[in-house]
Amino acid sequence: MMRNFGCVQCGTRSNPCRCKVVGPTLGLVAAAAAAVVEWPVGAVVYIFRHMKGRRIMGHPARVVYPSVSRAIPI
Repeated sequence: MMRNFGCVQCGTRSNPCRCKVVGPTLGLVAAAAAAVVEWPVGAVVYIFRHMKGRRIMGHPARVVYPSVSRAIPI
């Protein structure tokens, strides 16, 4: 049984086929790589500054994934 390990985002107007696969998949990989670094740092910062720690831990999902996903229109 084959599984599709890519992210698919359909209904976009950024390309002729109106379906994105590469951008969201690379966005997910980039967000996961950023999370490996930022979540432990955010956890340590959270001990002293709660809101700043939460912002650091949320950065991969709020900033990294959308920016990479939008940058690649395929």
